[in-house]
Amino acid sequence: MSRAFSQPELLTPATVEKVLVTAQRLGYVPNQVARALSTGRAGNIALILPDVANPFFSALMRGAQAQAYKRGYATFLGDSDETAHLEDVLLGKLAAQVDGFVLASPRLDEQLIRKHAARRPVVVINRDLDGIGRVLVDTTGGFEAAVDLVAGLGHRTIAYVGAPVSSWSNQQRANAVAITGATRGLRVVEIAAGRPSHEAGRSCVAKLLESGATAALAVDDVVAQGIMAGLAERGLFIPRDFSVIGCDDIIASTTYPPLTSVNAHCALAGANAVDLLLNGLANPTPPIESHVIKGELVIRGSTGPAPALVPAPGGRTRGRKVAPAEPDPSSRK
Repeated sequence: MSRAFSQPELLTPATVEKVLVTAQRLGYVPNQVARALSTGRAGNIALILPDVANPFFSALMRGAQAQAYKRGYATFLGDSDETAHLEDVLLGKLAAQVDGFVLASPRLDEQLIRKHAARRPVVVINRDLDGIGRVLVDTTGGFEAAVDLVAGLGHRTIAYVGAPVSSWSNQQRANAVAITGATRGLRVVEIAAGRPSHEAGRSCVAKLLESGATAALAVDDVVAQGIMAGLAERGLFIPRDFSVIGCDDIIASTTYPPLTSVNAHCALAGANAVDLLLNGLANPTPPIESHVIKGELVIRGSTGPAPALVPAPGGRTRGRKVAPAEPDPSSRK
């Protein structure tokens, strides 16, 4: 019976189900303290996130917790508040209570991550470290497709609105936009949003408009949503006056207009990371694995043709027309 709770992957699904049904009927509950004494395992894992309020990490957390529960493990959650120091503290304090860690988008430097991985098994998400199990959400292709989309719609200056430079995902996305933009003959402006948030997106709108960009590709949907709000406050309509693209595809379908976004399969990343960790715990000499999840562009209503520019005195380009107080009927979706 114990194996059905501790290592269900070693049994057939029918056997596991039969054991669990019988245990439920008898009111049997595994004694975690006794199990820890006999096996050296606590039956817990920890998931460390930079920002639990960010929809990407919330979805990742749900995927990870569901998979851990399915395999008989409880999940501790730590929010590092986007700081490497707190990440380090959480890894140190939780190590005695868990069998291993899933470390999502870590802000720690490589040396410290390896130090903690030598103490407890660690799987990282969105950090490519040789010798450590990892799940990489590769959104490069999605951002390349996003640049191709806006180029095909006539946009000549675009902006990438990014996150902290310590973010592996941000680096991949910024590079994809810069390289693909250059290939398509576009002018690419990079704007740092700082910590990804709705307010960060709103705050960068002035720089976006000053740059002459007519389309923005944001590091995630939350920043993109903030950009949309900031543009609306200035009387601009999307996509008539400006196009916006996000990433993660968590809240994209709920914005107005619905947001074009790169689907990052967040929940799947969390589930895969838990599987890598628990498979490693079950195998004394586990192979170091790397799972790559490909993101793809989902086109919705926030992208459209580049706006016509208004000639300024002297023949220079002054910028887009500011929309009237009410949109014309053709702009409604």
